[in-house]
Amino acid sequence: MKIKVEQNSAKKRLDIFLADYFNNKYPRSKISSLIEKKIIYVNQKPQKPSYKLKQNDIIELEIEDIENSINQNQELEPFRYKLHILYEDDDLMVINKPKNMLSHPTKYEREKTLVNALLYHTKELSDIAGSDRLGIVHRLDKNTAGLIITAKNNASHQILAQEIKEKKAKRKYLALALGEFKEKEGTIDKPLVHYIKDDVKMRVGEKGLQAVTNYKVIEQFEGAALVELELKTGRTHQIRAHLNSINHPIFGDNLYGARGYLKNEFKNIKTNEQLLQSYYLSFYHPKTNEKMEFELKYEDFSEDFIKVLNFLRSNKNEH
Repeated sequence: MKIKVEQNSAKKRLDIFLADYFNNKYPRSKISSLIEKKIIYVNQKPQKPSYKLKQNDIIELEIEDIENSINQNQELEPFRYKLHILYEDDDLMVINKPKNMLSHPTKYEREKTLVNALLYHTKELSDIAGSDRLGIVHRLDKNTAGLIITAKNNASHQILAQEIKEKKAKRKYLALALGEFKEKEGTIDKPLVHYIKDDVKMRVGEKGLQAVTNYKVIEQFEGAALVELELKTGRTHQIRAHLNSINHPIFGDNLYGARGYLKNEFKNIKTNEQLLQSYYLSFYHPKTNEKMEFELKYEDFSEDFIKVLNFLRSNKNEH
């Protein structure tokens, strides 16, 4: 969310202003900690908790970050799970995250997340983002499968996070989106905000954080398309909300409009939520500065994605 500083709040400390803004719902100490960890920005730059606000300053933050930080009181248990690791060294790991696994613990699930699985694999994980996000440089939604970068130390974490922020790192996704695209490629540049009283779902809103997604249709089928997407920003549910905003919700994504969109021939195809796959990553190694590139093989996509894509292709060939 974005907060514009009015004249009557000028010269207030950043941490005090935010504590007051939320009517002390969140402890000032937690807000200060997030500011110091560079999770809260002023005018798109990190500041200190003691920063004196000026009129028309724009504060950017995610409510989810604050609430997750508050819930970081319970020690996490390692989860015995065989991770699909594509690359590992002393500084980072690149992992193919499965569907139906949260990237990090929440107040609802604290035992079988990627962070819990990472803790079983190694104790060397960055903690700069908090004890609930050990190693997590960027997130994937629970039912979004595919490539994710994790950091083993804070120095690597900071460099990798900065690469993502400055767009030096590239993240590409494949989605099976419903409908037939008139434009074969384009850019969706629409700000996103949380739904009122909903700490998960997002919607397009003028007062939201900037969100930019590039898309390109790879294969068009009858009633659906294989679409490549590249993130220029990293907002919660960005691809899902953006595709829904142009009337092309992702196959199986009932939270974002897919339920009433399916053609009759798709009705009997059951999937575990959205068919969205993180399939390509490139970044520069935080220690050697060597360019690293990773791309998932088709057989390493989620089972649901392969099942539906095979159905669409076979149906296309029949016609």
